[in-house]
Amino acid sequence: MTHDHSTDPGQGASRPFGRVMTAMVTPFTPDGGLDLDGAVRLAEYLVDEQSNDALVLNGTTGESPTTTDAEKESLIRAVVEAVGDRARIVAGVGTNDTRHTVELATQAEKAGAHGLLVVTPYYNKPPQAGLLRHFTTVADATGLPVMLYDIPHRSGVAIATETLVKLAEHGRIVAVKDAKGDLFATAEVLSRTDLAYYSGEDALTLPMLSVGAVGVVGTSTHFTGALTKQMIDAFVAGDNAGALALHRQLLPLYTGIFRTQGTILVKAGLAAQGRPAGPVRPPLVDATGDELAQLRADCAAAGLPLPE
Repeated sequence: MTHDHSTDPGQGASRPFGRVMTAMVTPFTPDGGLDLDGAVRLAEYLVDEQSNDALVLNGTTGESPTTTDAEKESLIRAVVEAVGDRARIVAGVGTNDTRHTVELATQAEKAGAHGLLVVTPYYNKPPQAGLLRHFTTVADATGLPVMLYDIPHRSGVAIATETLVKLAEHGRIVAVKDAKGDLFATAEVLSRTDLAYYSGEDALTLPMLSVGAVGVVGTSTHFTGALTKQMIDAFVAGDNAGALALHRQLLPLYTGIFRTQGTILVKAGLAAQGRPAGPVRPPLVDATGDELAQLRADCAAAGLPLPE
């Protein structure tokens, strides 16, 4: 079944979480504890100043591997209360244990989340039948819309095209965060399903829009969100030259934010701006002086210099 991803702003059903989403870092206090006040301030900045339509909490960028279930719940409650009236709050609940993922999904629903991001189970490499069962079980567990997260270079296994087509038949599986880097596969799924695709690679947002994606779940969008929204709006309006100019302007930061693990550089950049961030938790390590200097150069190249 094909779908017209209409550019009419009234066609909200085809982009269930808007167009620009950021996988928000989780601010910590200097001693490594959860900084809920900082999280609220950061969420407000991302929504009100960086033009985010939605935020993903408790994703990998939010250091989900090293935050507790209780911390995840507290973070959702605080951010939903702060910005949930003007942005969709999507909770990362994916693990490599279906039972635990279901527990996190039901917890997120009770905490007020508007949707779920469910990554492919990692490390244990389930076959496609296992992926189908995992995602369907999680989608059956709550009333929330689900975004699948296809990122084989981290999870070790890709969601196959035929599996995605089957999953698209589920009423609550509505979107995909696509970090597969395979435009052929993306284009085929988009031609055969109603799934709303969001680029999971900042730098591939514009190419993915060209085959029918609706937006991005970004990391650099902690800094590039407002301009990324302008780029997407330009493309939707038919201003391809304008969209391409913004893509090229932002490319140094779209790619530079991943020179090391993305959370590390986002937190370093936010700290340079005086925003809530704090340290990272082990096994991550905070940015070195050289890494911060390179981030400053990348930000400047993108026209978004960090304060000195």
